[in-house]
Amino acid sequence: MIISMTGFGRGAAEKGDFRAAVEIKSVNHRFLECSIRIPRQHSHLEDKLKRLIGQYIKRGKADVFVSITGEGSTVRSLKVDWQLVDSYYDYAVGLKKRFNLNEEIKIEHFISNPDLSVIEEAPGSNEEEEALIFAALQQAAETLHSMRITEGKELEKDILFQLQSFKQCLTNAREISPTVTAKYHERLEKRIKEFADGQIDENRLLTEVAVFAEKTDVSEEFTRLDSHLAQFGLAMEKSEPVGRRLDFLTQEMNREVNTIGSKANDAKLVALVVDMKSILEKIREQIQNIE
Repeated sequence: MIISMTGFGRGAAEKGDFRAAVEIKSVNHRFLECSIRIPRQHSHLEDKLKRLIGQYIKRGKADVFVSITGEGSTVRSLKVDWQLVDSYYDYAVGLKKRFNLNEEIKIEHFISNPDLSVIEEAPGSNEEEEALIFAALQQAAETLHSMRITEGKELEKDILFQLQSFKQCLTNAREISPTVTAKYHERLEKRIKEFADGQIDENRLLTEVAVFAEKTDVSEEFTRLDSHLAQFGLAMEKSEPVGRRLDFLTQEMNREVNTIGSKANDAKLVALVVDMKSILEKIREQIQNIE
């Protein structure tokens, strides 16, 4: 089954004043790469969230956005660096004495200093809140997966259509290939007659034609292309991710077509090679988005 790497999913779950909403966007990528943006007080859930996403996405770049509405069980506390406060106070007293300053040391001088205190948010999600976050994520992941499957079906239709065109070009090339040697035999015989007053060394002529036939023989390339096409069809029926396998097979088919083009000594065959390369390029563009 063909699954696209591009998709979008959204999910939400709530209870009381606590609400978790999740959005997932995925695009094509060589491997599985997951980036999660989640409020800091719930960041300890990141690894678990990634494992859940890995059940739905095997390949691609996924950006996950988790938003939380409501305070829930978030615990905030004020942490004061008393040692630094003492040093800061001693510093202020020392300045007054050193420069004979009359200004009073006020509490505002300490409260306004951001280095002396910090507000900390302790991980406060309980099991119930975690369950809501995971429920929202699972809903988003299922929606994403469904969209990726739907788009994968469209990719499969286009690839199958392009493959049919490729097979037709291959059939035409296979029909033309045997005539290339015969045409060369006729042209060579005609030239020899023109420049040798009609005297032809049949043995030499047959030798030249045989050498030409060997150089332009593409039967092996046709056989390998048939094999690659068969493997391509089998791969598209697998339930596992096949994007890399299809990409490899497409590259191999392109290599065989290039070899046919280098051996081709016929205008029609060259034109078919150009068409096949163009079709393979279209297929490869689609495969880049397959999981």
